Amino acid sequence: MKSSKEPLAVLIYRILLSLFSLAVLLRQPGKALRRARLGHGMAPAPGQHVWLHGASNGELASVRTVLDHLVAARPDLKWLITANTPTAVQMVTDWALPGVSARLAPLDLARVTARVLRDWQVVAHVSLESELWPHRFRLCPGPVILLGARMSQGTARGLGRLPGLSRAMLEHVTLAIAQDQGSLDRLTQLGLPQEARGPVVDLKALYLAPQGQTPDAALLAAFPRARTWLAASTHAGEDEIALDAHALALRHAPDLRLILAPRHPRRGDALESLIAARGLTCARRSKGQAPGTAQVYLVDTMGEMALWYALAGRVLVAGTLSDRGGHTPYEPAAFGAALLHGPDVVNHKAGFERLAQAQASVQINDAASLADALIALTSPEDQQRAGKAAQAALAQDIDLDGLCARLLDRLPASAQP
Repeated sequence: MKSSKEPLAVLIYRILLSLFSLAVLLRQPGKALRRARLGHGMAPAPGQHVWLHGASNGELASVRTVLDHLVAARPDLKWLITANTPTAVQMVTDWALPGVSARLAPLDLARVTARVLRDWQVVAHVSLESELWPHRFRLCPGPVILLGARMSQGTARGLGRLPGLSRAMLEHVTLAIAQDQGSLDRLTQLGLPQEARGPVVDLKALYLAPQGQTPDAALLAAFPRARTWLAASTHAGEDEIALDAHALALRHAPDLRLILAPRHPRRGDALESLIAARGLTCARRSKGQAPGTAQVYLVDTMGEMALWYALAGRVLVAGTLSDRGGHTPYEPAAFGAALLHGPDVVNHKAGFERLAQAQASVQINDAASLADALIALTSPEDQQRAGKAAQAALAQDIDLDGLCARLLDRLPASAQP
């Protein structure tokens, strides 16, 4: 039974979110982006919409296969897809799916959310992974679905301090398809109704390398795959480890090339200084510099990760050498790369466990062990063998038709023209 009285925890959330929203708006670089985060400038398309939200490129890319099925099965419904980054919005726009509109996600302020729900005639809301926004869930007039839901122990502990908020939010969820059993159990403990518990499905396993985003001839010539490695989506602290490892590995393989792809491109200036401090040569993509023979190619750009995966025979899955919980191993595995990672893999625990059981990845802990792993995987044959082993370990027999049928069953039976 859904309560009509607003819990004190929801009031606290409103206050904290207002302060958070002010900080977000002050950081936005232009008026257009600030207006978008307040739900303005989102010219609604006609028709009733399902609002699907994912944080960024990775989350939305993982749901692409499912979305294709849903769009084809329900042409009467339109889709509003929102993301927290402009690059993810552009990625969805480039998909050019019929009836799909992509916009920058509005802040979860009550009035802003209510306006978006009204203007876009939203009849259902689908939220990906760890994107839990109370006002969207509470105000949505139709079913709320969690897809690929992820709830870490740390996040659960935080939400547990405001049990009224988590219950008030999760009681509106009609179906939760979690990416692992632990997430599903933690969501239930926080207030997810028993009848909303769905199957455990790791959507990341459905990831397909994007079509139409391949390296050009100049990049292919500059980065022979067997002599190139990628540090993918690095955070502060991990860059130093990657650069130190590269400097060590260069003593054994002078022609080794590193593509350094930071998670946050705005750190480009600081990273360029780190590279110079180690005596390494650098070319920077955001400045239009050709890679040439630079020992480090700093790709401080967004939305191009598929290019770098395609060029690298070895990939360091970053976020695993920090307290970030690790980024996805599925994307580099899809490109057949040999996988290296640190010990912090909680965000994709099930996938990394399968890799460990199959001995299909290498765990490293510091610059020295990373350099050793790079040197051990010097030969193209070893890289290809490791890449195939990772693909096999991460492959899953997912009942895609059954999953889509369950989702379709929760959507409104018919939409008014």
